[in-house]
Amino acid sequence: MRRRAVDFRRPLRRRFPNALWWVLCGFAVLLFIFTLSRGNQMESGPVIPTRYRNDRLMEGLNITKEMLNPNSVSRQLNDQIALAKAFVVIAKESNNLQFAWELSAQIRISQILLSNAATRRIPLTIRESENAIRDMALILYQAQQLHYDSATMIMRLKAKIQALEEQMSSVSEKSSKYGQIAAEEVPKSLYCLGIQLTGEWFRNSNLQRKTKDRKQIDMKLKDNNLYHFCVFSDNILATSVVVNSTSINSKSPDKIVFHLVTDEINYAAMKAWFSINSFRGVVVDVQKFADFTWLNASYVPVLKQLQDSETQSYYFSGNNDDGRTPIKFRNPKYLSMLNHLRFYIPEVFPALKKVVFLDDDVVVQKDVSDLFSIDLNGNVNGAVETCMETFHRYHKYLNYSHPLIRAHFDPDACGWAFGMNVFDLVQWRKRNVTGIYHYWQERNVDRTLWKLGTLPPGLLTFYGLTEPLDPSWHILGLGYTNVDPHLIEKGAVLHYNGNSKPWLKIGMEKYKPLWEKYVDYSHPLLQRCNFH
Repeated sequence: MRRRAVDFRRPLRRRFPNALWWVLCGFAVLLFIFTLSRGNQMESGPVIPTRYRNDRLMEGLNITKEMLNPNSVSRQLNDQIALAKAFVVIAKESNNLQFAWELSAQIRISQILLSNAATRRIPLTIRESENAIRDMALILYQAQQLHYDSATMIMRLKAKIQALEEQMSSVSEKSSKYGQIAAEEVPKSLYCLGIQLTGEWFRNSNLQRKTKDRKQIDMKLKDNNLYHFCVFSDNILATSVVVNSTSINSKSPDKIVFHLVTDEINYAAMKAWFSINSFRGVVVDVQKFADFTWLNASYVPVLKQLQDSETQSYYFSGNNDDGRTPIKFRNPKYLSMLNHLRFYIPEVFPALKKVVFLDDDVVVQKDVSDLFSIDLNGNVNGAVETCMETFHRYHKYLNYSHPLIRAHFDPDACGWAFGMNVFDLVQWRKRNVTGIYHYWQERNVDRTLWKLGTLPPGLLTFYGLTEPLDPSWHILGLGYTNVDPHLIEKGAVLHYNGNSKPWLKIGMEKYKPLWEKYVDYSHPLLQRCNFH
């Protein structure tokens, strides 16, 4: 193939100038983008210098320049002191008291140096702290040679924590046990009062004659236009406080009737006390449950259970379960019919239509006559609910592993409190509530539905039959916990539920005056029995 003539060849391209042109264009574009971005930054706000940001961070975390200084002598001393304190604990645990003393002495020397520097507000220099740092380093090295290293220290501290937890558990168990025993004991003064009153009752025939001549009182006991309260108790002084506080704070004490039921032992003493003393015209009637002919094992399932030797052994000795039964289960009150009589109020007071049930560990500090006009909306029981916290719901009190409980009761249903309850006895009889109670008691012979007390069977018996009352009617917790003073001030009935009853030495001192102001300590019998 022939080559073209020289004149017809393509001219050679000058590539270098073209490449330079493209580079210049790209640089211009980058410069434009950079300028635009700087403009946006200035519009959005000023750039915060790095040093300024660090200063603000130091201020927020309370960090000083001395702490950030890589050559800080103070920080080195503080680190040594922290490690030495840990070694002191280990040395003491190892019974190396001499070495623990040496460590403590060196710690004090270092702390004095730091204190002096802080006082004069001038950082420590290497020269003045050289000896302290060297001496501390030597003694820390010696601690490491004694195998006071971190791994050993952690292991020993864990063992110490475990031992302390076991000790705390043991102390807590003993405290609970002794507290329970103290709560169950009858103080000498109360025992003395009972003896004195019983003797007075049988010596003074006028007291017995006074109680027999009471036709007008008998009419009031059945008058449903009056305010009827009932208390089941063997504690004379506690019952007296309930009656006295109710009468003092009532606008119409002459309309109040108290129905007291006690046992055979305290019957004469209770009769004598309420015959000797008057309570602003309040009518007080005392009965003993031994006189209730219907109260027998054939009608009352719990009475049959309470007479059972196996049940008594369970409550008092716990031998049937290798001692696993908590001591609180062995409280004699769970074997007392006075504790279970609340489920037979319609039988105890057949002529009444509505009553307010009060425990003997309450104080009434306001007029409570309005309780009798509260509409229970067809329910049987008016009570204050206690389900503000999770542990006061039904699942806390009942055994939900049992199919009967699971099938009939909502585990998250609200619990409520015994101690101040309004009972509509008409609805009670209509709905056969006592029969419901019997049904559940008969199915709990083996104690698989609930363990103890009257609240669990109460929750079962009055399930769907309880009307919630305003919480201010009934303030709980004064016998075991701290209660909001505002709640106490607004409360109508204060309840000392728990072991720390106000008449016991273990009672909570700050709540005792609320109860004691209804006790007349100048009374001759109380003086004689050393009440103070």
